[in-house]
Amino acid sequence: MEFSARAGSVIPFKTDCLIVPVPGKLPLPAAAAAVDAALGGQISALVDAGDFTGALGAALMLHQPAGLTATRLLLIGTGKEPPMPRDVLNLVAAAARAVQGTPAKSAALLVTDLLGEREPTAFGRQAARLFCEAGYKFRPGEDNGKRGKLGRLTLVCEERSQVRPLTRGLELGAAIGTGINSARRLGDLPGNVCTPGYLAEQARELGKRHTGVSVRVLDEKQMAKLKMGALLSVTAGTAQPAYLIALEYRGAAAQAPVVLVGKGVTFDSGGISLKPGAKMDEMKYDMCGAASVLGVMEAVAAAALPLHLVCLIPTVENLPSGTATKPGDVVTSMSGKTIEILNTDAEGRLILCDALTYAARYKPAVVIDIATLTGACVVALGKQASGLFSPNDTLAAELLAAGEASGDRAWRLPLWKEYDEQLKSNFADIANVGGPEAGSITAGCFLARFTRDYTWAHLDIAGTAWNSGPKGATGRPIPLLMEYLLDRIDAAGHA
Repeated sequence: MEFSARAGSVIPFKTDCLIVPVPGKLPLPAAAAAVDAALGGQISALVDAGDFTGALGAALMLHQPAGLTATRLLLIGTGKEPPMPRDVLNLVAAAARAVQGTPAKSAALLVTDLLGEREPTAFGRQAARLFCEAGYKFRPGEDNGKRGKLGRLTLVCEERSQVRPLTRGLELGAAIGTGINSARRLGDLPGNVCTPGYLAEQARELGKRHTGVSVRVLDEKQMAKLKMGALLSVTAGTAQPAYLIALEYRGAAAQAPVVLVGKGVTFDSGGISLKPGAKMDEMKYDMCGAASVLGVMEAVAAAALPLHLVCLIPTVENLPSGTATKPGDVVTSMSGKTIEILNTDAEGRLILCDALTYAARYKPAVVIDIATLTGACVVALGKQASGLFSPNDTLAAELLAAGEASGDRAWRLPLWKEYDEQLKSNFADIANVGGPEAGSITAGCFLARFTRDYTWAHLDIAGTAWNSGPKGATGRPIPLLMEYLLDRIDAAGHA
């Protein structure tokens, strides 16, 4: 999709769909009032009569609006009170979805009344990202090609001084949106296509597209040499080989890197501790952590951000067989810690712990792991927020703030030592599960044992990585992670 910004009036602007934010009460703000005047008061009449409520995200499409050169006019509600930052994200997303439901090939969004005191670069970034997300289709031909053809979006503002920062934001938002949609596509692929080997090949292709990204793929022999016994225990039951994928981007080589670690279980049957059959098909999404870090790397490299970034992806398939790991087996991790595997369906932490140990060799500034780790997190937080765990208050606060700013929210859960007691084993240094209580927290406590040498956070995205019902990957938490990385760049003075 192409993005641009311009200053001036929207009334003579030729586009397939003009989007005008409209509140739920009169009088209309200045920019909307100018459009209303060109229409002979039609918008204010609709609001006054109650035919358009102006509720947040409400949409009303008018065709061939007299007085405008636009083919369609989309009114999008901003609510009765001035919209808060999160409200603005929601109404832009609603507008994007509404336009994508039409044959429109171009659209213009009147942003004058939305910007206010908001920073134009950030607004442009979020707008482009949300329009990219709204245009995603896993099966492009499913609607016979009659919908979702939007190829160009123009943001129309009042001040010329806003055009350049809006444009800069749009360019970055387009890169982020592309990264999100590439992650969603990986998540939506079936498990017989998106195997560990397929993920490795996608990483190599990313490295070919972006010359600043180096890619290294460790096979099972190399991992065995590194004594990654925890990771390799998960792959024991499948014919699909496991890999540890390492991508590195040196946009600011002098910096200690941010390391992202993404769980890449391309299909999780639970192993010998077999999952119930209902919804097992959704376990193809157990690699969404891996997809998200690939999406972040895609966005960072495409935007040429001044950042040193490393992405690690431990990727396996978890299936039962005569060679599979059994409940009660004890394995030795790369760290040297022994682990009693009481449940083979708690496999994500087994591959992550070796990857987190491996991460230390990069001497990182910070490490963040992203994983569809526990059903317990879905029970606790539902689909609204990712679970955030970190012993570092500063890092936790930064990630929470990034989630709020991007609309990709997280909620912090504790890592108290009292929970750590649940992981005691009679036969090893640690058990891989801590009983039925506080499952997402004990999983976080397990990972914390392998992160003592650096600043670390864990994002449990089991509830946010995909949607059930109308199924599909969401690309979360890429918006949160990108906001966090951009905040780091700003703090370092590279903006």
